[in-house]
Amino acid sequence: MNTETISAAFYRGDKTFVVEKAVAVPPVAGEATVRIAYCGICGTDMHVYHGNMDARVGANRIIGHEMSGVVEAIGEGVSNVAVGQKVVVRPLDHCGNCPACLSGYAHICHNLKFLGLDTDGAMQELWTVPSHTLHILPDDLRLDHAALIEPVAVACHDVRLSDLQAGENVVVIGGGPIGVLVAMVARDAGGNVVISEVNPNRLEIAQSLGFDTVNPIETDLVNFINERTENKGADVVFEVSGTQPGVDAMTAVAATRARIVMVAIHAQKPTIDLFRFFWRELKLIGARVYEPEDYEKAISIIGSGGIDADIVVTDVAPLSEIQAAFEALDTSPTAMKSLIKVGMGA
Repeated sequence: MNTETISAAFYRGDKTFVVEKAVAVPPVAGEATVRIAYCGICGTDMHVYHGNMDARVGANRIIGHEMSGVVEAIGEGVSNVAVGQKVVVRPLDHCGNCPACLSGYAHICHNLKFLGLDTDGAMQELWTVPSHTLHILPDDLRLDHAALIEPVAVACHDVRLSDLQAGENVVVIGGGPIGVLVAMVARDAGGNVVISEVNPNRLEIAQSLGFDTVNPIETDLVNFINERTENKGADVVFEVSGTQPGVDAMTAVAATRARIVMVAIHAQKPTIDLFRFFWRELKLIGARVYEPEDYEKAISIIGSGGIDADIVVTDVAPLSEIQAAFEALDTSPTAMKSLIKVGMGA
C-alpha cells in the first residue's frame, strides 16, 4: 500500500473532535489495513467525549471500534484475510504471556490493549490493525448493519455466559443500546424477555421491536415479574443499567438459583443484597467484552435478521460532522445507536 493521506477525527479533550488530514499507517508483518465504511459511537466513546478517560486516551487520539470495512492491504505473512474482503475488527490485542492468556482467556488478558482506546481507532479512513483481530463478513451483509457486530458480540457473550435455555424467563434491566441487543440475542436463544427501562423513548423503541416492557418508576417491577412467572421470578437477569436501583432490582426479581449477569460498568461500587444470594442460591456472573466465537455468532445473527438493525440504528452522520454527532447523541432523548459514515458506502 502506498502512503496515502486520509481524513481522521482526533479527540482533543474538552468535548472536542477535530477532523484533519493524516498519513495512513502501512501494514507491517502480521497486520492488515482496513478501509473503514462505518463506525458506531458507543457508551465508552461517550465517556471519552466527557473527559472521563483523558488519563488513558490523552488529547490526540483517534477513537472508535464498532466498525465495518474492506481489507485494503495486508502485511507479510498474513493469510487469514485477503484484500477486498468485507471485515470487522474484534478490537482486542492480548499479550499471550499472562496467566489469563495462558489459561485460554485472552479476551481478559492482564495486559490487554483495547484498540481505539489504548491505540488509535476506526474514526479514520484507513485503519491498520493486527490481522488476528479480523473477522470476515458475508458478501451480502450491509456494511452499515455490520457496524453493529461489535456491540452484538457483547450481547452474545453475555447471553452465552448466562447459559440461557429456551423457554426461560429473562429480565433485562436497562433498555439502552446494549440492553436492547442483549434482549434481542436472548430472544433469539428462546428466552421470554421483559425489558425494564425508565426512559419512555427507549421503552417505545423496545416495544417497536416486539418486547414486553415495564417502567419500574410507574409499575412495581417485582410484582410485574411475579405475575408473569407464577411468583417464581426470572431465571436469568441481565443488569445493564449501571445504577443502584438496577442492582437492587436484579436480586429482587431473581428466581431460585437464577443466574444474574453483570453487564454494566458501574462508576461506583454498588451495594448488593447478599442475603438474597444466600436465600435463593443465586449466581452472579461477570461478563467482559467477547471472545472470537461471540463475534461469529453476532455475524450469524445479524446476517439472519435476528437483530433489527434498521430500528436499532437511529442516526448516521458523515465523519466531517463527528462533533455534531457526539453533541446530538449527548442530548438526544430518542437516539439509540448512532453511526459515523467514515468512508465507503454500504
